[in-house]
Amino acid sequence: MGPIDASLIPRYAGIATFARLPRLQDVPAPDIAILGIPFDSGVSYRPGARFGPSHVREASRLLRPYNPAQEVSPFQQKQVVDAGDLAVNPFDIGEAVDTIDLSVTELFDAGITPLVIGGDHTIALPMLRAAHRRFGQVAVLHFDAHLDTWDSYFGADYTHGTPFRRAVEEDLLDLEALSHVGTRGPLYSAQDLTDDARLGFGIVTSSAVGRRGVDEVASALRERIGDRPLYVSIDIDVLDPAHAPGTGTPEAGGLTSRELLELLRGLHGLNLIGADVVEVAPAYDHAQITAIAAAHVSYELLSLLARKKTPEVGA
Repeated sequence: MGPIDASLIPRYAGIATFARLPRLQDVPAPDIAILGIPFDSGVSYRPGARFGPSHVREASRLLRPYNPAQEVSPFQQKQVVDAGDLAVNPFDIGEAVDTIDLSVTELFDAGITPLVIGGDHTIALPMLRAAHRRFGQVAVLHFDAHLDTWDSYFGADYTHGTPFRRAVEEDLLDLEALSHVGTRGPLYSAQDLTDDARLGFGIVTSSAVGRRGVDEVASALRERIGDRPLYVSIDIDVLDPAHAPGTGTPEAGGLTSRELLELLRGLHGLNLIGADVVEVAPAYDHAQITAIAAAHVSYELLSLLARKKTPEVGA
């Protein structure tokens, strides 16, 4: 089953699944599931990303079946479904993290690849726990304005600024293949960079993308990742506020939406095993600018997944 035919039912009509895809319960053997996680209790500044999944779904109505940039029809190559939103406790971060871990593990165990729409970046940690359980240590490609390897906020270990430090501490990641892309803006101190490097991350700043160009950066990322199982985590604030105003912690000087899409297209052939797109906060969005960007970013990730020949499971 594919998306609803827009020549028969207008895009503004019908149920608002992602790209108007069938629901998980309506398909016997899905390959890829879009899962919304409406959770933002881990944010440190502007809240509202809990409303991100529905906002991105609404903007995804205009997506079409064929992706000319990647020369693939993702909804024909793979059975893609919308798994709806995961109900997580907004008052207990620990319980929410455990719920996400359990639910995504069930998808992996069923042979379904998850593409998650958040929600805040806290959700990356349980996603990586589930991925590690299935694939062993994974490479991480993290698109973000921020490092998200801080230790804690207000004494809390689990927030949207700490998931990748926790993931390294829990031995979930392959330390030879960790990269931040698009980072920029002020830090608390130079020690932030020292701590991040100690954890194993390489950094390609947004300025470096502009100077080096997307082709060179994508080539370097491919070389660093190799054939390892790869998890891609995308905070929409990696984009400049001109391209994504609807987010919780915007920083000037970010990537353009074109640069981000081209970087993702440059990852073709890698062993992508899961991904998330997070931190879309519709209360700060204008004319669906952020949601449209997030929907197209998700579509490029789906296209990469659709181009995979066979899944590769690690230890």
